[in-house]
Amino acid sequence: MRPTLLIAATAALALLAGCAGKAEPEYAPRELTSLDASTELETLWRERVGKGLGEAGYPVAPAQDGDTLFAADGRGLVEALDADSGETRWEVELDTPVSSGLTAVAGSLFLATRNGEVLSLDQADGEIQWRARVTSEVLAAPQANQQLLVVQAVDGRVTALDRQSGDERWVYSGPRPSLTLRGTGTPTVIDPVTFAGFANGRLVTLDNRSGQPLWERRIAIPQGRSEIDRLVDLAGQPVLTQDGRLFVTSYNGRLAALDAPSGEVQWSRELSSYHTPILVGDFLFVIDEASHVIAVDAGSGNEIWRNEALEGRSLTAPAYATDHLVVGDVEGYLHLIDAREGEIVGRARVDGSGIGVRPLTDRRRIYALANDGTLEALELRP
Repeated sequence: MRPTLLIAATAALALLAGCAGKAEPEYAPRELTSLDASTELETLWRERVGKGLGEAGYPVAPAQDGDTLFAADGRGLVEALDADSGETRWEVELDTPVSSGLTAVAGSLFLATRNGEVLSLDQADGEIQWRARVTSEVLAAPQANQQLLVVQAVDGRVTALDRQSGDERWVYSGPRPSLTLRGTGTPTVIDPVTFAGFANGRLVTLDNRSGQPLWERRIAIPQGRSEIDRLVDLAGQPVLTQDGRLFVTSYNGRLAALDAPSGEVQWSRELSSYHTPILVGDFLFVIDEASHVIAVDAGSGNEIWRNEALEGRSLTAPAYATDHLVVGDVEGYLHLIDAREGEIVGRARVDGSGIGVRPLTDRRRIYALANDGTLEALELRP
């Protein structure tokens, strides 16, 4: 989602915690030019999920587990749909608005609400398995390992809940500057540790047995005269590789690669982004704050290509579908970009309300949720 600014003065936190204003766009949206598409997007089905994400644009991203899609609207409607046909398998109306992305794993569906609740639903029928309270509103999708569900709230606290019961296991209180992007980073959770980024530009590794920090590294340093210039939020999710590398973005800061066990920085480059990058082979793909699409060498950080044709179009974080990057934009278009060359090779419009959450992909299949609740399944056709 496009970031907004959340101003919270310590003396009036309770009054100001819900007040957010949109940041003025620094980059004017570029007009789309005609495209000689080499890849077509065929619509397989199209459904409507409730009333959409709402005027506040809550990042209620859908999730997939096997042949089932799960989606929700900002008011609390949650649906399970057949991924092949779009047929609704079940739907439930929660008694509180949904604020976070969804996470589907091992028969459960996890989500969070505007009043600081975390819910576990049964994937089979939507029945609530448990609900738990955390310290404040949650915008980041809850993240699970085999035992825990880890939730990062907008007040900077990270809470680990028992995945089966919802019982609290530990809480880590991260720092919270007076001015931040609305939202938080999304933690990356494996069995032994949690990697969490914070609004002060620091990345922390937490021991999942206790919530105690094992190491902490500064990714971005506040600079500039204004408070907005000095924002350094780690608003994306750290990307962890099987060989123990971490890739982290920061707003007004750096793109960095770190050694996960030690936190030592392997390389970094100046790049401002509030999105989660994506790693495919040796290519690391990043959307910067100007909506430039950038490919860098994952081993060195050297730039391979850059596409500026979509500047200012408030792109989503990138997804990957069979040799293509997939991004949504503020006018509701999906763009296909050749992952090797960086050229736009396909385009389709889902809905004029815009696409604010990252598309889901499953090989050649793409699922895109528009801001008004339109959920469309498309397939790549060469």
